[in-house]
Amino acid sequence: MSKSKHVSETPATQMLRRAGVAFGEHPYEYVEHGGTSESARQLGVDEHRVVKTLVMEDEHAKPLIVLMHGDCKVSTKNLARQIGAKRVEPCKPEVAYRHTGYLVGGTSPFGTKKAMPVYVESTILELDQIWLNGGRRGYLVSLAPAVLTSLLGAKPVQCASVATPGVATPGVD
Repeated sequence: MSKSKHVSETPATQMLRRAGVAFGEHPYEYVEHGGTSESARQLGVDEHRVVKTLVMEDEHAKPLIVLMHGDCKVSTKNLARQIGAKRVEPCKPEVAYRHTGYLVGGTSPFGTKKAMPVYVESTILELDQIWLNGGRRGYLVSLAPAVLTSLLGAKPVQCASVATPGVATPGVD
């Protein structure tokens, strides 16, 4: 369990509370470029259960969100094929901010500025509990993965590729 520390509301936690979703709050010391391995280490959680929120766009610059295990990367070729796009690539940080209202390192799939399609690596839905960003750097929320499909309408995809151990995983290959 995390330290009992007050964390102010974010658009993500406001959305979760309005929907009546049960979730845990887990603040940690944010480390620039620390990624999911750092948050998992600090919170004592398996990095495979920490889900990163990646903002990408298709060939028409239409934004989308991909939710991926912290210890995996997204195969953009496999993702594009599965969603019927010619190509998919990560958004630049400033573009991702415009779409979500969140800074990179603090992006949550909940409470984004713009409605976007959400895709989730299908094996995430098999876990009993996941940790993902709560809308601010240094803050994760834990919840049941079924919330991703029920609240966000996330569509399952199979686009994970295993990351190299000990190497920071920006999320795509």
